[in-house]
Amino acid sequence: MTLRVVYAGTAEFALPALAALAAAGHPIVAAYTQPDRPAGRGRAPAPSPVKREALARGVPVRQPASLHGAVAELGALAPDVIVVAAYGLLLPPAVLAVPRLGCVNVHASLLPRWRGAAPIQRALLAGDTETGVCIMRMEAGLDTGPVYACERVPIGARDTAAALGARLAVAGARLLVTTLAALESGAAVATPQAATGLSYAHKLDKREALIDWSAPAVQLDRQVRAFVPWPVAQTGWRGAQLRVHEAVPLPAVPAVPAAPGTILAATAQGLDVATGDGVLRLVRVQCAGRRVVTAREFASAAAAGGPLIGARFGDAAA
Repeated sequence: MTLRVVYAGTAEFALPALAALAAAGHPIVAAYTQPDRPAGRGRAPAPSPVKREALARGVPVRQPASLHGAVAELGALAPDVIVVAAYGLLLPPAVLAVPRLGCVNVHASLLPRWRGAAPIQRALLAGDTETGVCIMRMEAGLDTGPVYACERVPIGARDTAAALGARLAVAGARLLVTTLAALESGAAVATPQAATGLSYAHKLDKREALIDWSAPAVQLDRQVRAFVPWPVAQTGWRGAQLRVHEAVPLPAVPAVPAAPGTILAATAQGLDVATGDGVLRLVRVQCAGRRVVTAREFASAAAAGGPLIGARFGDAAA
């Protein structure tokens, strides 16, 4: 027995669940995704990852700017369940009431911790050592619904949002298939979320990407990892923007006699930079409009503009 599924997703995180539904034999009668957005240097409208995947699978695609006017259309599709994963739009109460088995969400945290738009990034910024994915029955509140199942996922010391998100997406896809099987059989039980441990994962703001070199190195390391692939941590360098794609906090050292942001050393391993507490080694960086390079390559090119040792980052971030 299979379920008629309407799928609502936009980002890369939603792709494994879409593929898992298809592999399990559930007919996906439509895929809802956000409208095409400008992307790339030319700013031409580009389809979302879910739109590309759905079209490749022959699934009809809908791209309303809001679901408030889509109730009749959804009703005509007669879905047994609506599955949501990294969609980015709210489902109004009228939409939640359409499918006979309700709407379920693949959420990338251990609810009620990190309800909201950016749970993966907020977990990394907070220094969490563990997160997870939950399959939740959706209701009108923001990620407040009861939970069918969760799977815990450890956070590695070098995990970026991209790497952690990929693992969570695979775990979520696996958990979704087993949850839908339980819904089919009538065995699924949704448990209310705990009343304690609540936190909100607010949407990312590009301004958060600006590096404050007076912060501790361990905190800046989390910032760099949390903002890969977007918006990418950045700092000023000789009047221009420099993005930091990879960095490593060095082991504890005696107090560094240099102002935060000062380049202390340039080696084959990277650029060592003083922070408010400790040293952060930049490993891969990107000048505005250029490709990502190793810090060693950056140092070789930047040396033409003057000595590196003693120079400071943060002078004019874009």
